[in-house]
Amino acid sequence: MSYVGPDFDSPQPRRPRRGPLTVALAALVPGALIGWFVYEAVGGPGGGSGTAAAHTSSSTSAAPSGASASPTATASNDDKPPNPTPLKGKVVVIDPGHNITNFQHSAEINRKVDIGTNWKECDTTGTSTNAGYSEAQFTMDVSHRLKALLEKQGATVKLTHDGDSPAWGPCVDQRARFGNAAHADAAISIHADGAPAGDRGFHVILPASVHAGAADTRAIVAPSGALGRSIERNYLHATGEQPSNYVGDGTGLVTRKDLGGLNLSTVPKVFIECGNMRDSNDAALLTNSAWRQKAAQGISEGIVSFLRG
Repeated sequence: MSYVGPDFDSPQPRRPRRGPLTVALAALVPGALIGWFVYEAVGGPGGGSGTAAAHTSSSTSAAPSGASASPTATASNDDKPPNPTPLKGKVVVIDPGHNITNFQHSAEINRKVDIGTNWKECDTTGTSTNAGYSEAQFTMDVSHRLKALLEKQGATVKLTHDGDSPAWGPCVDQRARFGNAAHADAAISIHADGAPAGDRGFHVILPASVHAGAADTRAIVAPSGALGRSIERNYLHATGEQPSNYVGDGTGLVTRKDLGGLNLSTVPKVFIECGNMRDSNDAALLTNSAWRQKAAQGISEGIVSFLRG
């Protein structure tokens, strides 16, 4: 029976009868197609979304040839190696306090020089431990250690004197002008104190604001303060020596206007009293070579931090 209407196609002419092989193939093809779609739907081996997997594969293979697919390579481009000479182009002046042979030149070191606020002796002999280890020996040793550390950082380092040159002094006004002439980016005078036994610890001396006679520190007060604070922090960390218990109210910082080496400086400059040579506990540190290296390291790190901003 045939039905003809708007929802039905017109009857088609009868086709030739199909053989058994044709019928078998006709039955297999739809089954194969259905199997393929199921295979793709479950993502083939390993499961997951076939569409997502295909999209991921396509995205990966479509990456521009110039782009790097390795996150490690990208990270290595971002991680620049540290600068091995961060202080290249910087000048640091180190002033080893006193002179080992000053005691042989009392007339020369006792003459007075103008330090702006008043007149003071050219230099002094310094102090020593009870066992006779002199402040001048200590300051020269630490200064040489400090010089070596700063030069490894690329700095140009100059000492105001070096052992037997000159034979005495130099005078405090000359020490200040040495740093000025060198156009130092930072200058430091190395000392150790001679306070009574029981007084312990270190302190960094900062320049006060002075404008008198040959002295005018107004332009260097702020940068010198930054330099001093940086040295105080790093010295404490490197040595374990505590801030002075007799000056500075435990801050490790003291401001003075009676030191020619600071008053006459036109570059950022501080003094450091590394410890008290007259106290047996501090003296044990000051006379220890390994500890002196720590002292130099702490001062160096303070200067580096200041100069790098």
